[in-house]
Amino acid sequence: MPKIVLRLLVAAAMTLGISVGTVVVATAPAQADGCYTWSRTLKEGASGGDVRQLQIRIAGYPGYNATLGLDGKFGPATEAALIRFQKAYGLAADGVAGEQTYRKIYALQDSDCTPVNFSYGELNRCNSSWSGGAVSATQAKANALVVMWKLQALRRALDDRPIQISSGFRSHACNNAVGGASTSRHLYGDSADLTGSPSLCTLVKQARYHGFREILGPGYPGHGDHAHVAHDPVKLWSASSCF
Repeated sequence: MPKIVLRLLVAAAMTLGISVGTVVVATAPAQADGCYTWSRTLKEGASGGDVRQLQIRIAGYPGYNATLGLDGKFGPATEAALIRFQKAYGLAADGVAGEQTYRKIYALQDSDCTPVNFSYGELNRCNSSWSGGAVSATQAKANALVVMWKLQALRRALDDRPIQISSGFRSHACNNAVGGASTSRHLYGDSADLTGSPSLCTLVKQARYHGFREILGPGYPGHGDHAHVAHDPVKLWSASSCF
């Protein structure tokens, strides 16, 4: 059985209290496999590195035309994003991160903390070292992780339809080779170009709900064959052919 399917089935069994083999897993503490494990319940007013880890995974649920700060402070925006995440997966939408929420996150992530439907390889076809861009290799890879969690939220909103990534992080050399803009967000690792099905217009319209500040698509020069999403300090949305 594929790893993703098995993990989701086990997580569902845990939530419902169903025995897996001869072991009843409902009473077992939620624990990640080789990634990150939360050790306490989180709610508004909490702060720390565990809050930031939660924010990364719910970064795709900030609401329309908004972004969620990854500051390690559990404020109203984090609570609202968590509620949207919980609703998206049919959990009790109380804005509190506890066992049920953690089990769902663990079921959604691989051992390197990437969401199960995306990988570092998809976000970096330039070089395996993540070097040569506008930020350090460590930062570029960290930025790409947040992008993947936002894409996971976008995928969920589109009824879990697969999303194809044609380009992610680029070094300056890779960016120059494809004729990318000198200020491209690809150099920062916080962007992705999307192709295929769902339609490009569907992607750019829905992306406005999932934490992307730069969204470009059909009608914007050079974007007739792909949708571009990124986290740019300056908001930019342009896809005139989609309206």
